[in-house]
Amino acid sequence: MTQTAELKVHQFESHDARETIAVGRRIAELLVPPKFLILRGDLGAGKTTLVKGIAEALDAAEPDEVTSPTFTLIHEYEGTRSVNGRKEPVMLYHLDLYRIQNERQLDSLGLEELSGPDSIVLVEWGEKFPSVVRRSQGEIEMRATGGDTRSITLTLQD
Repeated sequence: MTQTAELKVHQFESHDARETIAVGRRIAELLVPPKFLILRGDLGAGKTTLVKGIAEALDAAEPDEVTSPTFTLIHEYEGTRSVNGRKEPVMLYHLDLYRIQNERQLDSLGLEELSGPDSIVLVEWGEKFPSVVRRSQGEIEMRATGGDTRSITLTLQD
């Protein structure tokens, strides 16, 4: 008998960048470390804008400090989460694998070291690599639905 993890799905909609950042703040409240998620969406879908809200909610960075890691591959942010009225440390890692071509290049990034007990890892273009998909505990999918409107779906494995 095959047992599968139960999935929790959360739906959001955004009409502009400000709302996308606000959705990111709401999503941050649902992410309990350790968490490793694929961040899906076409180029320009607003993935980095969403991460701005997540980073802000975790006291890890101001929205204007969060940029796309397309050329640096990984951005690291130190923050905190409120747990039972206490502040606990959290590491937010935002990766962009768009320019990575194969698993060997991926291995050099050291994904295993990023996945600590206090970490949230968000991987853009992670669906390109079976090893990342296997490691993933869910995904955040962003889809343009017309104009600046975005459908944002958070799917988490229990």
